Amino acid sequence: MVTKTMAHAGIPIEESFSASLKKLDLDYVDLYLIQSPFTSRTDEQLRERWAEMEAIKDSGRAKSIGVSNYLQEHLDPILETARIRPAINQIEFHPYLQHEDLLDYHRKNNIAVSAYAPLTAVTRAAPGPVDGLYEKLAKKYGVTEGEIALRWCMDQGVVALTTSSKEGRLHNYLAHLPRFKLTPQEVEEISEAGKDKHYRVFWNHKLHPDDKR
Repeated sequence: MVTKTMAHAGIPIEESFSASLKKLDLDYVDLYLIQSPFTSRTDEQLRERWAEMEAIKDSGRAKSIGVSNYLQEHLDPILETARIRPAINQIEFHPYLQHEDLLDYHRKNNIAVSAYAPLTAVTRAAPGPVDGLYEKLAKKYGVTEGEIALRWCMDQGVVALTTSSKEGRLHNYLAHLPRFKLTPQEVEEISEAGKDKHYRVFWNHKLHPDDKR
């Protein structure tokens, strides 16, 4: 089980976490995330919030702790003092929002990455420069363009998160995705094509429209 907190100013994370456990009727969760760095105005506040997360991990009620929507400028201060590194960072990630060097930063710091909105190039941002590649590769592997989008994330070591209103589609993902992999060249072709367009679904009210991080 995974749950998260917005960490609103003035509300202790412990309070939010305890309320979540009560609603879920659980004694612990597998992963607990603090999902917005934007509620902290200073580096010190970022560190203080992460110390609250560490206390929850220490209590045994969260097996792992992580972050969501954190950029390098938010992670650097945390890593300076953290006793427990974030296990994962959950970010919007797709060919039109590749976050520049953020993936490499996570690899160097042993922080896993999970992608939400990985189907954006198919569902929200079409037409775009990856359309032809998705179509060609879907035909080559006998899968859908959405499955190509998910595989592009997975083949970079990124955990792909998606939802669907159709149960059958989710079953197809589980059945088809383990059966094929993109070649490194195909992954790179999609990445390069995606750099020709910038599109962010979430947090546009916090980040400049041209901010590609």
